[in-house]
Amino acid sequence: MKGIIFTEFLEMVEEKFSPEMADKIIEASNNLSTDGAYTAVGTYHHSELIELVSHLSEEVDIDVPLLVEAFGNFLFDRFVVLYPNFFTENQTTFGFLDLIENHVHVEVKKLYPDAELPTFDTTLFNDNHLEMIYQSKRPFAPVAYGLMQGCIAHYKEDITIDREDLGNGENKHVKFTLIKHS
Repeated sequence: MKGIIFTEFLEMVEEKFSPEMADKIIEASNNLSTDGAYTAVGTYHHSELIELVSHLSEEVDIDVPLLVEAFGNFLFDRFVVLYPNFFTENQTTFGFLDLIENHVHVEVKKLYPDAELPTFDTTLFNDNHLEMIYQSKRPFAPVAYGLMQGCIAHYKEDITIDREDLGNGENKHVKFTLIKHS
């Protein structure tokens, strides 16, 4: 998993909780390959992020899935700042989400050729109904959900998201159904 995910997660912890909290969860973690000194371009095992989130959950008494969703939402806002060209071309949530697999991920692979990205198979049924099938080797469907929430907030649209786990509750294979309300 690319280091930008780790650096942005720790940034979120510092911003939403405190720099001391970030230090505390790093110190509580025993299996960090870099002792918590991540670089955006480095590559790290996803289990390290799971360990950090688990320690944060224990410290702040918020369930892990809710923290991971909040991180996805935070991450979307950061992507808007870091990669604004992805967002100027698209004026709607569905327009942006429909481009993730064949445009955004292609550009990400140019920047990070060794990135192992999830896949998103999207079907736009009509102007008010989009379905996305998320598949990954990692259990981060809640991050994708948070990213979608961030996208909806960014474009200021009234859209609900329903989730259906297609993979035995592992958060690796999930169908997201998005419905736009007028």
